[in-house]
Amino acid sequence: MNALSSIPLMPKIVRHVVRSLPAASVLLVFVHLARNGFRNLSRLGWTEAFLMAFLLVGLGLSAWRRVRRSALGSPVELRDDLELGGGLIAAAFIVVSIGGAFLFPLVYLLMAFLVAFLPRNAGLTLLGVALVFDGLVTLGVKKGGGWPTFATHSIFLALFAGLYHLVLSARIAAARMAENDAVQKRIKEVEERARTFRLISSGTQDSFSGMNQDEKWLVASVKEIEGAVGAALEVAETALRTHTCAAFLLTSDDRSLKLYDCRSTSERIQRERFNAGEGIIGGVLKRQAPVRMNSQNGIKGITYYDGAPQVAAVLAVPIIEASGLVRGVLVADRVMHEPFSDQDERLLSTIAGEVLRAIEVERVLTYIRKSRDEKDRFFRAIEELNRAGSPEQVFVAVLESARQIASLDFCAVTLVSEADGKRVHRVMRMTGVTAAGKALEGRSFADNNGLVANVVRYGAPLPGRDIKAMDRQVIFDEETQIRGLGALKIFPLTAGDRILGTLVAGSRKKVLDSDVLRMLEVMAIQAAQAVLRAQLFEQMERMATTDGLTGLLNHRTFQSKADEHLAQARRYQRKLSVILTDIDHFKNVNDTYGHPTGDAVLRGVAKILREKARDTDIVARYGGEEFAIIMPETDAKGAQVIAERIREAVKAEVFQTELGPLKVTMSLGIATGPDHGYEKQQLIDLADQCLYHAKRNGRNQSVTVAQMQGGKRLQVAEAG
Repeated sequence: MNALSSIPLMPKIVRHVVRSLPAASVLLVFVHLARNGFRNLSRLGWTEAFLMAFLLVGLGLSAWRRVRRSALGSPVELRDDLELGGGLIAAAFIVVSIGGAFLFPLVYLLMAFLVAFLPRNAGLTLLGVALVFDGLVTLGVKKGGGWPTFATHSIFLALFAGLYHLVLSARIAAARMAENDAVQKRIKEVEERARTFRLISSGTQDSFSGMNQDEKWLVASVKEIEGAVGAALEVAETALRTHTCAAFLLTSDDRSLKLYDCRSTSERIQRERFNAGEGIIGGVLKRQAPVRMNSQNGIKGITYYDGAPQVAAVLAVPIIEASGLVRGVLVADRVMHEPFSDQDERLLSTIAGEVLRAIEVERVLTYIRKSRDEKDRFFRAIEELNRAGSPEQVFVAVLESARQIASLDFCAVTLVSEADGKRVHRVMRMTGVTAAGKALEGRSFADNNGLVANVVRYGAPLPGRDIKAMDRQVIFDEETQIRGLGALKIFPLTAGDRILGTLVAGSRKKVLDSDVLRMLEVMAIQAAQAVLRAQLFEQMERMATTDGLTGLLNHRTFQSKADEHLAQARRYQRKLSVILTDIDHFKNVNDTYGHPTGDAVLRGVAKILREKARDTDIVARYGGEEFAIIMPETDAKGAQVIAERIREAVKAEVFQTELGPLKVTMSLGIATGPDHGYEKQQLIDLADQCLYHAKRNGRNQSVTVAQMQGGKRLQVAEAG
């Protein structure tokens, strides 16, 4: 029993012995040197050969341990430094002992190296080790040794060790110089990027060195642009499902393109500047138009990879200023053969416009920062606007900021939308005491000849000059009068080629300052971008959670909502029902009337489901012609009442087709927790079984688990 219990200890003993080999080899070599070993070649024997081999093994183990620690990212211990340094010192003393005293300077050089490049505590300890063993060897020699020789060696060892301080000082100075060079390089890089963004003149020789505030402003502007580009690329990557989505901007000389940001799974994206006239990107720049290509065998002319991967689909759109100047290219590609669509091209073009507008806005901001230091409130306002994450937050931020910057007495934000082919304007938010009061908020009015409608119509700020009869001017519509204003300016909220609405600014003063008007114009641009950005994110969220055909929640969202509601029902021991539905003979509808009619039927059924379900119910398209409903706080009887209402409404609906009127019916299966547990898959499976029980027994009915298990066919009752 004792022998068996000692077996697991063997690996630990072996590791301990191996770990001790380097130190043991050094100790044995120094003991042999102190006993006048290794004196000349003629006296070398098997003992010396064994000790040298043992020392080499110890040095190899020490070196291997340091390499392994470095590969694992572990810190090197003091013991590792002492073992490796002690082994090198022992080897040096062997060489000196065999070759003669004239080789002792090798020990000086070795000590200078060890003390300079090892940590201070390890270096000083090894210096002490060298002095001790030099004393043992030198003082033990009868001829040519003694105290004078030992003293000389000690002085020179200490002298060479002093090189540690010189080498260390040189290393620190070199590191500081490298750090300063890196800072200067970063400043030059920022200036170059600023010229690329046209924040400063591309031909200027002015440097921002020594202009601390200007440098801060410049760095902030570049970071703002890079942040906007990064956010735009994230939107594009998510929406387009790309392998690489990258923004390449022309350098300040307009001859080369350089990557400024990308979202890519590839490590081979070209990060150095390359010729702007080559490949697909060169074609986009020359044509100033989007390029869309796809090929199962891989697309040629991809110049933005360092060794191109097999790209099967690519979409590239130019970043063009309003003046017609091209500033860069936005590229998206896929390695799978999944061609980009027209909708993808429109989305990427919109994002390219957002990138350009971010640059254009930063140009204006840079000009204002350099010309008017006192505009700190303006910058804070822009920051607040950029932090807004929803349209409502944008409205609040822009109104509050506009009032602070321009001391406005009245301010409002309107949005325009289409209803039955006609424009409808809506006052989303307003501030200021007016005759209209808060009743103006939320008010909608049709397109007319008022100033707001004309600003949207023409896309230009109005009025063009001061209006004398301000009280009689129609701002919103004839029924809304804003009295007491001395000056008024209405700016369009423009995002690309779209006008989202207006920013209305009014003051009791007779004139609004030109600088104030310019800042308000910039704020309107920022507000439009913020609103569009929020709308894009909301659209992406809807696309990710809803079914594109029916507008109901999709299958993935249904699964997560089911988990959420089941967890809540389980925690509070509440009832919860799940309904699975299926349109009867839907395949015949598609085969007979065509898929467009089938899609119309699906949309009509989805509408009925939304109308008949309660506000607390979760309605989703489960797949194909199947739908699912999660009904919290609902037992089987209550769920069947709702199911019957849905079934009757679907049965009564008439769909007009080219082949005449079409009517369909629906079968429904119902499962309820905790009657049948709270496990999601169990409830879904039971509801599915009930659904197919309804289909096998005549269709056009709703069936609960109890009815299915009892083998009864539902007796349809009139739903209340």
